[in-house]
Amino acid sequence: MGDSVQTAERAAPSPATATRINDFQMIVATINGTGSQTSNTAILRALFKMGIPVNGKNIFPSNIQGLPTWFTIRVSKDGYTARRETNEILVAMNPNTAVEDAQQLPSGGICLYDEVFVTDQRYRGFGFEESRDDISYHRLPIDALLKEVDVPKALQDRVRNMVYVGALAHLIGITLESLEEALIHHFKGKEKPVALNMNAIKAAHAWAQENLQTASPYRVEAMNETEGMILIDGNSAGALGAVYGGMTFLAWYPITPSTSLADAATAYANHLRVDENGRKNFAIVQAEDELAAIGMVLGAGWAGARAFTCTSGPGISLMSEFAGMAYFAEIPSVIWDVQRMGPSTGLPTRTSQGDLMSAYLLGHGDTHHVVLMPNDPKEAFEFGWRAFDLADELQTLVFVLSDLDLGMNQWMSDPFDYPDEPMKRGKVLSAEDLEERNGKWYRFVDEDGDGVGYRTLPGTEHWNAAYFARGTGHNKYAVYSERADDWVENLERLRRKFDTARTLVPKPIVHGKKGNPIGIIAYGTSDTAVLEARDYLAEAEIDTCYLRLRALPIEETTRAFIEEHERIYVVENNYDGQLANILRMELPEYATRFITMAHADGWPLTANWITETLKQHEAAQKN
Repeated sequence: MGDSVQTAERAAPSPATATRINDFQMIVATINGTGSQTSNTAILRALFKMGIPVNGKNIFPSNIQGLPTWFTIRVSKDGYTARRETNEILVAMNPNTAVEDAQQLPSGGICLYDEVFVTDQRYRGFGFEESRDDISYHRLPIDALLKEVDVPKALQDRVRNMVYVGALAHLIGITLESLEEALIHHFKGKEKPVALNMNAIKAAHAWAQENLQTASPYRVEAMNETEGMILIDGNSAGALGAVYGGMTFLAWYPITPSTSLADAATAYANHLRVDENGRKNFAIVQAEDELAAIGMVLGAGWAGARAFTCTSGPGISLMSEFAGMAYFAEIPSVIWDVQRMGPSTGLPTRTSQGDLMSAYLLGHGDTHHVVLMPNDPKEAFEFGWRAFDLADELQTLVFVLSDLDLGMNQWMSDPFDYPDEPMKRGKVLSAEDLEERNGKWYRFVDEDGDGVGYRTLPGTEHWNAAYFARGTGHNKYAVYSERADDWVENLERLRRKFDTARTLVPKPIVHGKKGNPIGIIAYGTSDTAVLEARDYLAEAEIDTCYLRLRALPIEETTRAFIEEHERIYVVENNYDGQLANILRMELPEYATRFITMAHADGWPLTANWITETLKQHEAAQKN
């Protein structure tokens, strides 16, 4: 194919930058359903195996196939993993978006594309290469290369993406060895699919060596920054944490983006929660809807099981009445909410932090829930088991508030820490305990002043073990009551329990020295963008302190942080500034200090948006 060298590439008139090593972002634009996830993940994992800090984010449509999908891979020698707004390299495999995708490249950028864009009559007048004259184009003869390596026709649509993998590997310096290791991992060592895909990669790599002569200004070189780390998605991490936390019951109904959490929990439980006789010591039920799922979880939690469900925003709405029952009947239970963009059905495959307010206050009446907010897979694993401890200790519903970005994308992570403490089952009375008390106990009496009563489990063999678990009005003896004083007494005790929760939930993480007027508060996956933005702000001589909130209700660390700063920028990936509103509601004396920095477009927040928005606010303060 050497005679195609004249048409294989067209370089930009002049490079925009000098060579950038391990510091750029690429985007692959394909059509959903064409198998690009395998090729894109192979690139991501190969870079990771080369010791280079990376992060991949998949932006895909909510239908099964046919619509555009994009996959961004950020390479950062400095270890930044937040999404960037600029992509220096484009792999254009979707003719429907190619021209628009190319317009997003900076001057001097690189574009690899399928040659059918300019050779196939279907795209006559497409004008792809004419759309920009300041970027480098690299035309890939994908169909010819697939014929060269004799890919079966039935598999060509899947394997064709490996052609851009091989060409890209040559252009930017990804090693073939790391790509092969990535494929072995993906296909779990199955030789035939590994060989088939590697043949396509090697053929494209060899062709690119011969035909793509222009040096790329964007290159990768091996580092040693990922040694000892793993690549994993947050849903898998959270599922594993739940299994390690003693999960014995899961009820769920499929919904994007939480379905893979249930799938992972099933896989891990089948491997880890089976006794020596092959008997499973757990139950997993795919319910008919979200209402049934949370109802089963409450029944299992009341019976003493460590039970949870996983869903997203629309499912949370359906679970509202049962959430109120869990709160008032005081039933330990856990809900994983992997957030997506709303309102309504919204954008099921886009990310957001839009469920914070609803999760915190879900139910009717004066209801508050414990909410955990992991920022990475390691914390998703920890909160997977810690949520059960908190639910049992507080006898209440606990939310773990993840999102699509964390749940469905691949993240670098340190290995997980095995739970460093025994399971905390809380105030559960056994038959022996009841005998020591001469049978004297009452379900909702606050014996210890922490708002948490004692409970028994069904089947406890004692004459006075039984009680009524009431979601209706009741007094402290679990007897039905509509008396005003009984109702107020219950609410006051539940509020004491919520204050106890403040002392038990994970404490915030604080960065920065005391003494400057600017504080930032954020939570969850916004953390990566905030950490990077603080570096850019420091370069602009704007010093900040940063508190990453890990749970609600807020506790004294957060209050003290707010007291120390004149201005508190609350950064979150939603439109209404929900955390800022919660802080104003709970700390009204500091309401004027909070400045909402909320943004919601379906994509993860970027450090650039945070940096520039905060700069604008600070400039306005001076004026």
